[in-house]
Amino acid sequence: MSGTQQLSTKHLLGIKNLTAADIRLIFDTAKEFKEVINRPIKKVPSLRDITVANLFFESSTRTRVSFELAEKRLSADTVNFSASTSSVGKGETLLDTVNNILAMKVDMVVMRHPAPGAPHFLANHIDANIINAGDGTHEHPTQALLDAYSMEEYFGESLEGKKVAIFGDILHSRVALSNIFCLQKLGAEVTVCGPPTLIPQHIGALGVGVSHDVRKTLQWCDVANVLRIQLERQDIKYFPSLREYTLYYGINKALLDSLDKPVLIMHPGPINRGVEIDSDAADSSHSIILQQVENGVAVRMAVLYLLAALK
Repeated sequence: MSGTQQLSTKHLLGIKNLTAADIRLIFDTAKEFKEVINRPIKKVPSLRDITVANLFFESSTRTRVSFELAEKRLSADTVNFSASTSSVGKGETLLDTVNNILAMKVDMVVMRHPAPGAPHFLANHIDANIINAGDGTHEHPTQALLDAYSMEEYFGESLEGKKVAIFGDILHSRVALSNIFCLQKLGAEVTVCGPPTLIPQHIGALGVGVSHDVRKTLQWCDVANVLRIQLERQDIKYFPSLREYTLYYGINKALLDSLDKPVLIMHPGPINRGVEIDSDAADSSHSIILQQVENGVAVRMAVLYLLAALK
């Protein structure tokens, strides 16, 4: 697919562990796979000798289905594991769970886990390739890769010098951190915007701008990546009400129309329509939310294919 180039790491634990060359290789490979998934026959035999275990210890729809579809498009055998129907509920440890699955001769593990660092723990204890599908509030590398890939596809050029704003619940978001690392490695400028209570205290140390003014930030940026409020991760009240959040930090069509330039709208999903973004904005001609979903399959095919080559 992509010549003799290889990734510099045998696992995808986070964007922080990738080089700019790694990201570019994933994008080039994803472009080739996107052509595959748009053909009448959407399958290639690239991973027909590989078995992938999908271990999801948290609820997921988009990411889990996207990985499963990517694996099937590559002709891999898949094993789907859900914590709610497993022996984890009986007290089995993470390592025991994975070792039992590996005893069934699994080659790669795609894992989502509520504990930050869980994929890194596995990578230090087992031989299979590990792909982090989201660990707590730490990282979500494939989401950042598909986001950046979608931006480049839309603009038809690299992200060097592009201005990207990430709006919403930055404090609890693994997507935000991975996006920051990925965009910076590709030469983009990044600003985060949201209520002071939902912005990590020292995030400026990562080299990003910090804003609490939605309109001013929209006027500055080329791309607005809007994140949902993660109520399931909030153990205290970070703002008075969802209505007030929407009033001050929600993005709507009227606000976008008041700007003197178009802004590309993105969202990793799931969308809380009428909270962080209204339907008119989410479904507008400047939104590529559904393209992100399509590109997610191609990017995850690329990651699986490139990591399998390192076995």
